[in-house]
Amino acid sequence: MFASYFEEVKGICARMDQRPVEEMIEVFLRAYEEGRRIFFFGNGGSAATASHFCEDLGKGTLPSPEAGRRIKAISLTDNTPYITAWANDEGYEVIFEQQLANLAEPGDVTVAISGSGNSPNVLRATDYANKNGLFTIGMTGYDGGRLGKIVKINVHVPSFDMGLVEGVHLLLVHYVVDRVREKLAR
Repeated sequence: MFASYFEEVKGICARMDQRPVEEMIEVFLRAYEEGRRIFFFGNGGSAATASHFCEDLGKGTLPSPEAGRRIKAISLTDNTPYITAWANDEGYEVIFEQQLANLAEPGDVTVAISGSGNSPNVLRATDYANKNGLFTIGMTGYDGGRLGKIVKINVHVPSFDMGLVEGVHLLLVHYVVDRVREKLAR
């Protein structure tokens, strides 16, 4: 049973289009070179992935604690008082969009993570990002949903099993961070 689960993960990874993953790495490196911010967001397990990606990319790519320039990674899922204030007063669908309105500038990058690709608050924030000159990346599963159609790069996990989608998203976090770290070390 255990081995068959990992065979399924291996099969999903083999069916993935690798190009968007490599493109995402290049966008992150360009953001680093240009001093741009990278914003991560999602709901539930995808929120945890957003926080994890932010932490690993922001800290895990440093050659040393004394490093000067750093990747500016920000998770929009971590400020609970801010999120709940917007959700309570204006609705859950604006929690990421309104944070982008406060923090983002044209040229910054968003990474929207949604297994279904159809989370209303993720879509609304991505629409905002597209309209305001941010570079949009999606990490999706299922059929990609609407998110897969509106981002500039869609890293799509071809599975309709949410647990497998979220698991492969986490594998991708570590792969991407490792590649970024390697390229920055050169």
